[in-house]
Amino acid sequence: MAEEQWTAKPERLAKRPYERELLRLQQELVKLQEWVRVEGARVVVVFEGRDAAGKGGAIKRVTEYLHPRIARVAALPMPTERQKSQWYFQRYVEHLPAAGEIVLFDRSWYNRAGVERVMGFCSDEEYWQFLHQCPTFERMLIEAGILLRKYWFSVSDTEQERRFRARLGDPMKRWKLSPMDVESITRWEDYSRAKDEMFIHTDVPDSPWHVVESDDKRRARINMISHLLSTVPYHEIKAPQIELPPRPASRGYQRPPRDLQKYVPDHAAGLLG
Repeated sequence: MAEEQWTAKPERLAKRPYERELLRLQQELVKLQEWVRVEGARVVVVFEGRDAAGKGGAIKRVTEYLHPRIARVAALPMPTERQKSQWYFQRYVEHLPAAGEIVLFDRSWYNRAGVERVMGFCSDEEYWQFLHQCPTFERMLIEAGILLRKYWFSVSDTEQERRFRARLGDPMKRWKLSPMDVESITRWEDYSRAKDEMFIHTDVPDSPWHVVESDDKRRARINMISHLLSTVPYHEIKAPQIELPPRPASRGYQRPPRDLQKYVPDHAAGLLG
């Protein structure tokens, strides 16, 4: 039972063309970043989808060569008791970009329409209020000049389970598998219904959803980044010419004896030979 049904499933993207195209797109992302900085633009990119759909990997590839002070990731933890008493969107507003910034939301205000709805973490009234207010909230962001892009990473049930099992057997990735992830396996159809309802109310002309088919992570990353670049009217900013000055002559500085300082052990030396 796949989340999205396709008549013909494309073959997995090979590593070599993937890496070549990814590097080219990342070079364009650097140009986009410089345009955002110089023009004072504000960009918000929302990454949503099921657990293990590939959101985190895509975000890593987007930010790999970007300046962390310009392009930052907002991955909010569970709300505090005080935040629960606030207007729902309030804690997300704090993370919106200022001029010259890009913010990537690794999950976003859409938590209310997904995990909170399915797991019963919000009331019916809160849920329907969110669906009513969300298009207005996003319209306000857009009218304020923020470039908002929303991506839904769509993964099939078989591929999601395969990724869960891979995490379970990998000590370096086991931390990614939470009890909430395990619970999502038994609630697949509940999440499908929640996603469909969310799209009905929030896939609007002002701020549409863009679905990324993500059973193939490489293909998903390439497609998502390429689409993002195609929707932003950036252009290359000519970099200023920078020349390194000659190093000035010494004025008598002498470094203190090495034995007065503590050095880390040369662990790398044991790897030679």
